This record gives sequence, structure tokens and C-alpha cells, in this order.
Amino acid sequence: MKTIIEQSLERSKSYPEYRNLVTQLVKDESATGDEKTTDRIEFTKLNDRRMKRWDKTLKVSDDFKEKINSFNEKVTWLVITESWCGDAAHIMPVINRVAELNDNITFKTVLRDDNEDLMNLFLTNGSKSIPKLIMLDDETGEVVNTYGSRPTTATKLVNDYKAEFGKLTPDFKQGLQVWYNNDKGQNVMEDLTHMLCELEPEVCY
Repeated sequence: MKTIIEQSLERSKSYPEYRNLVTQLVKDESATGDEKTTDRIEFTKLNDRRMKRWDKTLKVSDDFKEKINSFNEKVTWLVITESWCGDAAHIMPVINRVAELNDNITFKTVLRDDNEDLMNLFLTNGSKSIPKLIMLDDETGEVVNTYGSRPTTATKLVNDYKAEFGKLTPDFKQGLQVWYNNDKGQNVMEDLTHMLCELEPEVCY
């Protein structure tokens, strides 16, 4: 596992590099991943707009700022993603904003289809769901936590819907996008702060 993670880190991009990649893909009428379908190209365009919006408008409460700033462990957040992933477009700007608040947190991105061995180590219920955040201790290189592919509230909404109706419908997926827009990244911020608190409990008390 350690070797696979190290190799993926060598191929990783910073968040600004990833954003530049997505913007260039929009210009090139393309997408990341093995399947550059029309749908994935269109989703890449939509996600580029979403990320631009969140990068500009995300707000962090004073409570979150205080807890995030108090975190003293050096960690890397390695996030598996693709340009066409709708959940990633809402979540990654929040991850970046949190990481920007504390120099002890390094945020790196890798593409799922280019890092199959890594993805297979971090499946969600047997699925290659993204985005997937792998939290690494910089000193030991060990995995200390994972997060994704959705924030906790969205995960519950999805699981409850699947339990009742069997699968996600286009209407539900549209409603989930509305939820992300209304939540404004706060659930992700809460989840990420909770991850930091689990590693260093004094951050939250």
C-alpha cells in the first residue's frame, strides 16, 4: 500500500494545477479519464463553472477557522477525482479552502483512471466512488483516515433514497445538486474539521 501511495503522490497535482487542467480541458472540449464521452465533456464544463463559483464564494465561520488553525499535525490530503464528477466539483473547493487555512495541511489531487491501484485500495462499498480523500501522516506516511465520496448528510440522503426506491433517479440527482448549493460547503467543512479533531482531540476542546 505504501509504495502505491508514494507513486501516486509523485504523480499528484496541487489544487491550482488541477484547476488549470480542468480549465484547459474545457477549452479543448475534453475530459479526464478513460471514457471521454459527450456527457463527461459537458459535465467537465459544468464543474469548471461550479468550482470557479465556490472558489470565490465559500465562507468559513469563525468557529471552523479557530479549530482548523489549531491543528498542529502535518498531514497530506490526497484526493482521488475526475473532472466530470459532480460531487467532486462541490467538495474539492471546500477541501482547498480548509487546507489554505493551515500550513500543516497539504492538499494534492490524483486522477482515478490514472491511479487504478490506488483507487482499488480505497473503494466505497466496493465501488470506485469519487472524490475520495486519503489523509496521510506526513511523518510516518501512514493512512490515518479517509473521507468521501460525499459529505455525511448527502450520503444519508442517497442511502435513504436507495433503500426506498432501489436506485437514484435523475430527479433525485438534480435535487442533490440543489442540496449542495443550499448547504454552501458547510457540511463538508464540518466533516473535515471532525477528521482533524479525531486526530488531535485538543483542537476541538
